[in-house]
Amino acid sequence: MRKLLVAGNWKMNGTSATNKKLLDGILTHADSFNSVDVALFPPAVYLQQVQQALKGTNLSWGTQNLSQFRQGAYTGEISAVMLKDFGCRYVLIGHSERRCLYAELDLDQLVLDHIIAEKYEMAISEGITPIVCIGESPEEHARGETEEIIGRLLDITIERLGVKALSQAVLAYEPVWAIGTGKSATPEWAQEVHSFMRERIAKHDPTTAETVQILYGGSVKGNNAAPLFSMPDIDGGLIGGASLDVDEFVSICQAAV
Repeated sequence: MRKLLVAGNWKMNGTSATNKKLLDGILTHADSFNSVDVALFPPAVYLQQVQQALKGTNLSWGTQNLSQFRQGAYTGEISAVMLKDFGCRYVLIGHSERRCLYAELDLDQLVLDHIIAEKYEMAISEGITPIVCIGESPEEHARGETEEIIGRLLDITIERLGVKALSQAVLAYEPVWAIGTGKSATPEWAQEVHSFMRERIAKHDPTTAETVQILYGGSVKGNNAAPLFSMPDIDGGLIGGASLDVDEFVSICQAAV
């Protein structure tokens, strides 16, 4: 039985004061979802604040990105070694906003996919669980290319370390057309894509396919979390804007219980 995971991505939001209010509010309710894995992803400058607040609780923390390099002259980057030093359990890799808004240095998409696979390998090498984000753009979705895009990204990830390494990772299906738009995929659509992902992995190794967590990310709110999480192949959510609202985030976590 796969345990559900709710991951709260704060993106580039927060101050020390608003973070404290949010953390205090979430921790007040933490006992009500202690059967669910919950992780928070603050901006890197607030990682220490979150680490200190969550120490000794049933919640984990992580960061929104990491470098594919271990150390060296890479100004502005954060290494997996540093994240391990902070006790990070998770790291987000390949989030659509890095892919789309910044286009990761305007690289060719296939080159970018391989860089993300390198980051995935780096996280695993330090015992940090990467949450690898996979999803199609609005244009790809409109052209009916969802399975083609998802399949390509999965294959590149599997090729990097082999299928069994996915047991050390989490996958997150995040349809770009549903992120921050208020247009969440229907539970049935999300389930169909998650099922496709699991079947693709099963072609390499059925056991890994059965055990790997696959999250849904795309305008998850308190009022649609339960139907999404009730689907057999959806193992929780990667939450954006709703993770900044105590009531919404707690409601989502409780829907995963």
